[in-house]
Amino acid sequence: MNRLIRVFLAVVIASALLLFAINRLNKAEGFAGDNTLTIYNWGDYIDDELIDRFEEETGIKIIYETFDSNEAMLTKIQQGGTTYDIAVPSEYMIDKMREEDLLIPLDHSKIPNLKNIDERFMDLPFDPANKYSVPYFWGTVGIVYNTKMLNDIEITSWNDLWNPALKNEILLVDGAREVMGMGLNSLNYSLNDTNEAHLKEAKEKLDSLTPNIKAIVGDEIKILIANEEAAVGVVWSGDAADMMWENENLDYVVPSEGSNLWFDNMVIPKTAKNVDAAHQFINFMLDPEVSAQNTEWVSYSTPNKAALEFMPEEMVEDERFYPSPELTEKLEVYENLGKKNLAMYNDFFLQFKMHRK
Repeated sequence: MNRLIRVFLAVVIASALLLFAINRLNKAEGFAGDNTLTIYNWGDYIDDELIDRFEEETGIKIIYETFDSNEAMLTKIQQGGTTYDIAVPSEYMIDKMREEDLLIPLDHSKIPNLKNIDERFMDLPFDPANKYSVPYFWGTVGIVYNTKMLNDIEITSWNDLWNPALKNEILLVDGAREVMGMGLNSLNYSLNDTNEAHLKEAKEKLDSLTPNIKAIVGDEIKILIANEEAAVGVVWSGDAADMMWENENLDYVVPSEGSNLWFDNMVIPKTAKNVDAAHQFINFMLDPEVSAQNTEWVSYSTPNKAALEFMPEEMVEDERFYPSPELTEKLEVYENLGKKNLAMYNDFFLQFKMHRK
């Protein structure tokens, strides 16, 4: 009998330990209760002090995970293994997630700070009436360049990158839409062009840029340019701002032929378990002073008009990162091209990368 009791107690203890371990694992994977909020965001895209402040003010614990591409984010949310309460996709991906019924409609009555967002960045085609998303950051794709290393070479357009004097001096971000878009824009085609002949023409023009390309890289582009490992980079505006902070010889330009105007917005995926806390966090991030602090830390452009009053004047008045409405009207937002057309972009981009080898 004593032996049976010992076995029974051992089983009970083992079961309790197993349940405890599962509970801890579930929390780590985002299976959170009412007191936990799981956020899925880009890397280096929020001031950690604000996470601490939200936790202190609300008593809600934040589990914070990062992704490095919209596609990686989408795949994980589609799989449903982690119950993310907030994600921060880009505009074309928001459109795709709407189509796939992966998002929860927002309750605007729970986000009173939504009034602080500049009307220019509301009610855009990828999310009419902002039914599913709230603007977080915005920016452009352009060219960062080292004025000291380039001497008298002037860069104002995409086509300037084909200058033979830039041999082995250009770094490109590893993105199909960005690089193929550069090729399309240089030929005065739309960033959302789905004409196969035009895409082939853009790819062939990019092939001719190969002698000038030093590498196609990821996030390390910021360090490489700032450390003057290359003179020119095709980058997102916020990355350019970071580099310019590190190196006073750097400048940034939005090419004259046109470029991408992008938006990253906060959404609530259908995996969410704490929808009320998600609304609470979104509203917190839209507070003018909170948004200003976050913007100064991240360096991208804020859509929060009320936050501009709390930011350094030299930052707000820098038209390289806060371009005039006249310029932004000339830029294009990436559209959701659909699976077939996106595959075509990716195929041509892969061919271009293989050509370099």
